[in-house]
Amino acid sequence: MKRIAIFASGSGSNAQKIIEHFTDKSDIEVSLVLSNNNDAYVLERASTLNVPVYVFDRQIFYKSNQVHDILRDTGVDFIVLAGFLWLVPNNILRGWQGRIINIHPALLPKFGGKGMYGDKVHQAVIEAGEKETGISIHYVNEKYDEGEIIFQYRFNILAGDTPESIAERIHQLEHKHYPEVVERLVRELGGGGNREQGIRNKE
Repeated sequence: MKRIAIFASGSGSNAQKIIEHFTDKSDIEVSLVLSNNNDAYVLERASTLNVPVYVFDRQIFYKSNQVHDILRDTGVDFIVLAGFLWLVPNNILRGWQGRIINIHPALLPKFGGKGMYGDKVHQAVIEAGEKETGISIHYVNEKYDEGEIIFQYRFNILAGDTPESIAERIHQLEHKHYPEVVERLVRELGGGGNREQGIRNKE
């Protein structure tokens, strides 16, 4: 059994889609949802789907090994960030090197970095006059949104698009593709498969 942990800070719609994706799999499961926000709705989503949750604060995350040890003791093989707004500390990066991924609601390397999340990203894309946008799934390293890109899916920005209309299309793409990419990568663990890189599609 391969075990996934999901880190999330907010509503957790992507986390829910990933949990639901694996409910009928006999060899992969989401074993734990972790959050730095005690009021995050993702905790309710996870509990409803019978996934254990763990909440931590900045002191625990950055000044102790508690989160690392919980991941280890749970037997977590793979870590997914789904709307998680803090940098991952080095003890976890080292422990799960090449097995931590994140999703970003724009086409990296543009429009990434600290503070670039949600509608802030979509507003920046519009203001820059971009002709297209999309989602990027990437490996996580010690810097915001700078890890190797695994998968991108893009679509054209339409006249009259707003941050809200773009967000709706982005969420649809995230919910469709993130669980699929997670499953592919988890199935490659220990199987000798090569990491598939730079997949880019267009709507």
